Amino acid sequence: MATSEILNLNPQGVWKYFHELNQIPRPTGQMEEVTKFVMNFGKSLNLETRQDKAGNVLIKKPASKGYESGKTIIIQSHLDMVPQKNADVTHDFSRDPIQTYIDGEWVKARSTTLGADNGIGCAMMMAVLEDNLLNHPPIEALFTVDEEVGMDGAFGLQKGFLSGTVMLNLDTEEDGDLCVGCAGGTDVNVSFQFKPDEEIEKGDVAFKISLTGLKGGHSGTQIHLGHANANKLMNRFLKDVVRNYEARLANIHGGSLRNAIPRESFAVVTIPEQLSEDLVDLVNEYESLFREEFSGIESSISFKAEKTDVPESLLPIEVQDDLINAVEGCPNGVISMLAEFPGVVESSLNLALVQSTEGQIEVKLLVRSSSESRKEWVCSSVESVFMLAGAKVEFDGAYPGWQPDANSELLTTMTKIYMEKYGQRPNVNVIHAGLECGIIQANAGHKLDIVSFGPTITGAHSPDEAVHIAAVGKSYDYLLAILEQMK
Repeated sequence: MATSEILNLNPQGVWKYFHELNQIPRPTGQMEEVTKFVMNFGKSLNLETRQDKAGNVLIKKPASKGYESGKTIIIQSHLDMVPQKNADVTHDFSRDPIQTYIDGEWVKARSTTLGADNGIGCAMMMAVLEDNLLNHPPIEALFTVDEEVGMDGAFGLQKGFLSGTVMLNLDTEEDGDLCVGCAGGTDVNVSFQFKPDEEIEKGDVAFKISLTGLKGGHSGTQIHLGHANANKLMNRFLKDVVRNYEARLANIHGGSLRNAIPRESFAVVTIPEQLSEDLVDLVNEYESLFREEFSGIESSISFKAEKTDVPESLLPIEVQDDLINAVEGCPNGVISMLAEFPGVVESSLNLALVQSTEGQIEVKLLVRSSSESRKEWVCSSVESVFMLAGAKVEFDGAYPGWQPDANSELLTTMTKIYMEKYGQRPNVNVIHAGLECGIIQANAGHKLDIVSFGPTITGAHSPDEAVHIAAVGKSYDYLLAILEQMK
């Protein structure tokens, strides 16, 4: 049973709808129930409510009295969430509600992602639509679908679906930030095909190697923090144990989603029984090494070996070696920084998933960059590494970045409002994560003036995800002030 203590928080309308959204399973690709919920919500308010072929929902709210001549404002958030949990947690994202709780100044979930990315934005939109006491120009509330894997909703947005010329995206995750641009991305799909090797040396025993406890996180907004990548660490160990301890790799499964830094990796290896103690000692040595190397960054690294049943087959030696060497040699993390925005990542690579099944190995990566040429270069580098290893490399899901508009009238207005309300300038920036803004702008059929903002969310795309309670109230208050002054 999902907890409901967040219903006592302010602003109550926002937390009410966030709680209701978290009762509905909404991982990317499972949008039918949540879009039906939003459609019914709009119709219950007697507001014009539409859905396009991609599944996006648009709810229109007429201007309040005296605001009829104001520009129509689009408010936009995405409905889907990243389904991440720790391996030892029983939670089915396709049916189980998110269990939320209050931890001091934060709202968190119990060992799963929280869905504040971007459920809090959706909840703020719903609170605005419901409140008839607000002063505002005409509003178009756009709830997009399937943002987290491929931005399918934004790509599928029909021309003419929107009429507004000003758009507030509510998917920025740092209080006080006004985002005016973001990186684009490309998915890289790598595959090795092989015939399993069923000749296992007599006297060999098997061990399951488990790497857990890493922070993971959002591969865009947190890639610069230096969080450990479970796939990189596991294959670093495997290279050593295969080369020096006569080990063979039977299977491997590390990471899950492209836009989440991998937190866990599991492998099964065989080894001569007389080297069993050496393997256990080596695992302990690597655990100490990883903890030392990531001291101050990762606090809970666990690297363990436990005996398991001998597998029926192994990866062929040449495929095993090619995989390990390619993953070990592949770039990962921050590739380049933006000179004009100090501290902002320009290009990065997340080696997100390494998974073996019978006869095949899949490696999935996500390349991000605010420079198209840099993005192509990083993709080419990855392609070269894995092609040299004999793998097939394909590219998919490319989406453009969102280019900043230095002459944005909306940004000028929002900066002025922020300074009047809070006595300081907002931080105007370009983020490395992917936002839907550039794609929506391209598909709208007319020019949009766009700025993104939102409350502080930490640990997005990981079970450590948390949203700051006071920042939610501040972001909602700021949203209302923008609407009121856009007369």
